[in-house]
Amino acid sequence: MNTTPTMTLERTDAAASAPRIGTTPATGGFQTFEPRIEVTASLGPRYDEILTPEALAFLAELHDRFAHTRHELLAVRLQTRVDAANGRDPRFLPETEWIRNDPSWRVTGTAPGLEDRRVEITGPTDRKMAINALNSGAKVWLADQEDATSPTWANVIEGQLTLRDFLRGALEYTSPEGREYRVTAAETPTIVMRPRGWQLVEKHLKFHDRAGRAMHASGSLVDFGLYFFHNAQALIAAGRGPYFYLPKLESHREAKLWNDIFVFAQAALGIPQGTVRATVLIETIQAAFQMDEILYELRDHCSGLNAGRWDYIFSIVKTFRSRGRRWVMPDRKSITMTVPFMRAYTELLVATCHKRGAHAIGGMSAFIPNRRDAEVTERALEAVAADKRREASDGFDGTWVAHPDLIPTARAEFDAVLGDRPNQVDRLRDDVAVTAAQLLDIPSIGGEVTEAGVHDNIAIAIRYIESWLRGTGAAAIDNLMEDAATAEISRSQVWQWLHDNTVTAEGTRIDQTSIVRIMAAAVAELPRFEGDRFDDAISVFRSVALEPEFPTFLTVGAYARFM
Repeated sequence: MNTTPTMTLERTDAAASAPRIGTTPATGGFQTFEPRIEVTASLGPRYDEILTPEALAFLAELHDRFAHTRHELLAVRLQTRVDAANGRDPRFLPETEWIRNDPSWRVTGTAPGLEDRRVEITGPTDRKMAINALNSGAKVWLADQEDATSPTWANVIEGQLTLRDFLRGALEYTSPEGREYRVTAAETPTIVMRPRGWQLVEKHLKFHDRAGRAMHASGSLVDFGLYFFHNAQALIAAGRGPYFYLPKLESHREAKLWNDIFVFAQAALGIPQGTVRATVLIETIQAAFQMDEILYELRDHCSGLNAGRWDYIFSIVKTFRSRGRRWVMPDRKSITMTVPFMRAYTELLVATCHKRGAHAIGGMSAFIPNRRDAEVTERALEAVAADKRREASDGFDGTWVAHPDLIPTARAEFDAVLGDRPNQVDRLRDDVAVTAAQLLDIPSIGGEVTEAGVHDNIAIAIRYIESWLRGTGAAAIDNLMEDAATAEISRSQVWQWLHDNTVTAEGTRIDQTSIVRIMAAAVAELPRFEGDRFDDAISVFRSVALEPEFPTFLTVGAYARFM
């Protein structure tokens, strides 16, 4: 089947509304150029199967139409952060109250393969991990090009090859030890692909705009564009569709940008409008106040929202990091899903989704089993069962796990509530009425900051960053699955404690002197090995946790310096 996009197709209203730079000057006085994508990195084996001239032309068109709006919205994010630092709290928007108060509208809802999402497995798109996920028995695989993937050039393109090969029946892998991996499951999970967030670039591809300016490509548009271009038709032919998880959104305007992209992409490839389905991760405090509006902007392409709990905690620390002691959180392990502000967030998410006919998908429990330690595994399974039992009882329609061994435990809790029903969208949570004050009720957490908590945050962040720099974006550390989100919590808490002069439960003031001492102890314990990247990781950690300026994402600077 021909999947080459026809760029001359009549554009839909949403696509046509995107401002365009003219192809010819109004007065004849300015030279313009044809937009294009330039590959600036070397090509590995089979990379040319992904980076075809037609696919690059599609990426160029996406950037030509939508890159300027991305830049505008990133500038809005910056202003929002400044406003928060100056004391302006997030709020339910008065100008969109009509959307929240209108009971009549619904999202388009489910799609083939997304009716039952009771257990979803998340993970990166390297061949071995992909095969394990596809054989796992989960209902959905979140094929993650974002927080669980270190965005090396190889990971970005070879992840695309993994997905392309699977959809064509050609996915296999042989490990360096000679172990062979094949997809053997009679029924494989529905793929929901997660592209990188709006803040990230792909520096191995350059977009040349109509003015002749060159800039790094958008990681979001690259990940989405390559996957959609190569696989949308194959997914539809297999009885599924092009489905996406959308990360790190901070506003309904960012959701509208994605919707406009979906409208254009479907028109370009001759795919019926509404075929795409998106699930939005509510993982920023700003988005928590705009759940209705995000669903509304994506209503023709939306199937649900997800409680991205770890990034959500990071977002709160980041947003209010300089607002004083009221906003200082205790040790990371004390911030559980049962503290009041997290309960308010998840209850609001379920109620909002079900009111609009959307699925509510629960978050990731960080505990993972240890096949060499039965006691650790038992504790992990007990913690996961309790977490998933709470989600199912609260009305969630499904949940995430990071390891195949957790699927039976998670499924059992959802089976107990759902039975033979595919979901519980019909369970309206009319009892839920969440206020802005409840979403921002940080002081009620309780708990304390301890020296052990500071030490653990430093050690976890450095160990994760080291793994990420070597190309592994999902790392098992101390029987927890750490990804970019949990590392962000760790380093942002250290920054906040240091700049607030927090006093630990032991009476130690967290200042440069104590941080140097605690960090030296953590560094001395690192599991060094030949070829490790710990020195670089320590450098990254210092820049994102100990300097006066607070980088919005640790991955942005680390990517620019080391990838």
